Amino acid sequence: MTDTPKSLKKLLRQEALARRDALDPVWRIEAALAMAETARRHIETGPQDIVSGFWPMRSEVDVRPILFALREGGARLCLPAILDRTTIVFRELVRGAALIDMGFGTSGPGPEAEVLDPSIMLVPLAAFDARGHRIGYGAGYYDRAIARLQDMGRSPRLVGIAFDCQEVPQVPDETHDVIIPEILTESGLRRFETANGSRIP
Repeated sequence: MTDTPKSLKKLLRQEALARRDALDPVWRIEAALAMAETARRHIETGPQDIVSGFWPMRSEVDVRPILFALREGGARLCLPAILDRTTIVFRELVRGAALIDMGFGTSGPGPEAEVLDPSIMLVPLAAFDARGHRIGYGAGYYDRAIARLQDMGRSPRLVGIAFDCQEVPQVPDETHDVIIPEILTESGLRRFETANGSRIP
């Protein structure tokens, strides 16, 4: 029986996450701090920007240093909130506000927080390839959230967040996939060709 794209993605996801889990925890902290410095140099922000991140779970890159670096330029921050089995929105992250359990081992602002539409999205991923194709965690939340923003006429800057060890030779193509034009790893910010052959400036 021929492997389906879904089953191949599942295998690649498992293998990439196993490599990520095997990274030394202290090294992961150092890598996250280095990535924050890269973000500060290459992702310019101002008061007009809204940056979405995510509260780290398991062995994910801790994006909090990246978020705080981008806030230095005046950007507002937000985190995803799971509303139901298909939908996430992005609630503002402000100093001192309590975070609540969002499931899946992550946290986010409560329902009293303002819902924002990000202009820059730091996108979590399980695996990626050299074309900017991403494998998420399988629930499709980010694919749908990005599609919703695009349907509203918004084009947020998408930056995938991962360690180098999560790169795979090729992600199986599916029609609903969102290509991530930029991936930030401990090696730097990598930019990929877009659908029209151009590169992100």
